[in-house]
Amino acid sequence: MCILSNYTPECIVRSEVSCPIEELTEGTNLSAEEFAKKFEQAIHVARIEPYRATTHNKGIFNGIDAVVIATGNDFRAIEACGHTYASRNGSYSSLTDVEINDGIFKFWIEVPLALGTIGGLTSLHPMVKFAHKLLGNPDSKQLMKIIASAGLAQNFGAIRSLVTTGIQKGHMKMHLLNILNQLGANEKERNEIKTFFENKVVSHQAVVNQFCKIRGISQKDLTNK
Repeated sequence: MCILSNYTPECIVRSEVSCPIEELTEGTNLSAEEFAKKFEQAIHVARIEPYRATTHNKGIFNGIDAVVIATGNDFRAIEACGHTYASRNGSYSSLTDVEINDGIFKFWIEVPLALGTIGGLTSLHPMVKFAHKLLGNPDSKQLMKIIASAGLAQNFGAIRSLVTTGIQKGHMKMHLLNILNQLGANEKERNEIKTFFENKVVSHQAVVNQFCKIRGISQKDLTNK
């Protein structure tokens, strides 16, 4: 049993952002006050409901894992540690939190991160070396701050979508682009089809139908091609 634990609760990184509530209007269809309130409610649900917290934290790790992998670190160890930390009080909970006080919106993350910038893949893999260079060759503490901030930014974007347009809209936009790539649509066709589906439900069949209509071909022709 001579092995180190991946749980490092003594190595907590905190990343925080704050601003006056009135600055939270850009890109939303809600007033700043409504947006802040809905955002706070969403975080509250993730604090108390493990079903929501699981997806909430998974989204955080979408951001964290990307940078961890790019910099040659072990994302599985980081995730295992983070999920254990999220359960430290006996119930699985959000890794992010929010506070609204005296007109100031404050949003932060606290997550354990134990990362390295020397040895292993960091000095062997060319893409890992490039990633470190792109980040300004940070030391381990700086890298931990960068990665925590990536998780915070990812979570802010996800919660913003959930309380405004809905997360499904972004997913469907990505789904549409994937289908268009598979069909080999050119730039003009992509723009036409994206405009067509702005207020419509995206499905694979519907996109194929519209693509064939624009090109003036049948689905049989598309299959044969």
